[in-house]
Amino acid sequence: MIKLLQEDRAFKLADIHVGDRLRGYDEDAARGLVTSWAEIGQKDPIDLRWIKRKKRYELLDGRHRIGVAQLRGETTIWAKVWECNDSEAELIEIDGQIGRADLTALDTAVFLAARKRLYLKLHPEMGQGGFRGNQHTGNLVPDIVSFTTSTAQKFGKTERQVRRWLFAGERLGPDEASRLRQAPKPVTMQDLEAISRISSPPDRYDVVNLLANGEAKSAADALRRVKAARGEGPAPKDATDAGYARLSDAWKRANKAARRRFLEEHGTEVWSLLDEMDKGLSE
Repeated sequence: MIKLLQEDRAFKLADIHVGDRLRGYDEDAARGLVTSWAEIGQKDPIDLRWIKRKKRYELLDGRHRIGVAQLRGETTIWAKVWECNDSEAELIEIDGQIGRADLTALDTAVFLAARKRLYLKLHPEMGQGGFRGNQHTGNLVPDIVSFTTSTAQKFGKTERQVRRWLFAGERLGPDEASRLRQAPKPVTMQDLEAISRISSPPDRYDVVNLLANGEAKSAADALRRVKAARGEGPAPKDATDAGYARLSDAWKRANKAARRRFLEEHGTEVWSLLDEMDKGLSE
């Protein structure tokens, strides 16, 4: 169980073991915070973990704050110290990253998938094998819903967003995520979902590489290129593709008043379709 050992106090930077991080350190980002640090000081303490067997303090969350302190020539930094096991330590690090304004869709998806894995490891009773009665309806519902709900509330997201990120993150392999981080342009949520739906491993490999090398503008474009390279040519635009193109174009051209009127008249049907998509992502 996570336990607070020490409240905010100053620690020597030299006594803190940073170690490998889930997210790389960006010195340019740290430099951008130097000015605000000089004006208002350290806003939030970093989080440390005391490892008794190693007799050292290890960083849980706050790598960029340490970077700012180092750039300013500081020798100490304010921190809190926690007692926790390895899984809890990883969960604290992940929670410190999720919800950051500069976090990409890729990292959000990967971190949320890792958070779910750790959450279920720490709370096995919340797995899909366990069921409980809904206090309002009396129906049996999977307790995994609790993870989606609690995560959405914790980070100020919607359950729909959490389900989409999990759908993508849980289907991405570590090598794929690593390659996609090298892409010159951050991959979008639509790219991640498209990659997650590619069932052929060779096709996925080629699509990821095209994006990582900057040779395709989107996952859909990359897949078309992969098929064309095999002599299959571009996939014909079916009725669904054509209908989507017309709807998308009309929505983009409409002003705000027209969009509001459309939703007033067709909102019920739109929400019904979105609920169907949510159920499909959570299955």
